[in-house]
Amino acid sequence: MSIEKMAKKANELREKGHANREISQEMHLSEATVEWLLAREASKDFTGQLPPDVKVGWRTIGVSGSRISSIAEIMADVILEEQEKREFDFDMIAGVTNNGVPLATIISDVLGVDFGMIRPSREGTETNFASNYAGLKDKNIIIVDDVISTGSTTKEAINFVKESGGIPQLVMVLINKKADDDLAGIPLRALIRARPVRN
Repeated sequence: MSIEKMAKKANELREKGHANREISQEMHLSEATVEWLLAREASKDFTGQLPPDVKVGWRTIGVSGSRISSIAEIMADVILEEQEKREFDFDMIAGVTNNGVPLATIISDVLGVDFGMIRPSREGTETNFASNYAGLKDKNIIIVDDVISTGSTTKEAINFVKESGGIPQLVMVLINKKADDDLAGIPLRALIRARPVRN
């Protein structure tokens, strides 16, 4: 997607009432990049420098249930590898809405553990969990999402799990755009790491 198309998309989402954080989650970009795109769209004379970022799209996987299932099985295998290496127990997979939920649902089935859903805060709301699914209290939890850009949403999910009486053991994502191998002291694993190359 070109810079022009990304700027137009960010602006369309902004006009629909989305906050910068929501736009960054929807477009899989950092908030700094979203702010740059919106500033660029607002002024044709804008000369600010684009922050380093990586645009992530995994629609090729997302349009097919069997592809999502195959990726989730690989993620489940990595979780078991981490469990053996780090010697922790888990009895729940918690998907972060929206994009972590399909992966987490299948992983929980493959691994035979409870499934839960964490909803990160949006403008005017607080982090919560969907009560139709397993609760977090007294559970050893693997948090699953699709992409980590800045890590703010995942850190929010980690803190929410702790505040709800759960124990986060691992964060498992499809793509990690950060250099970190942990977030808020919780191990982080990804199938793919994507980082900009800088001088």
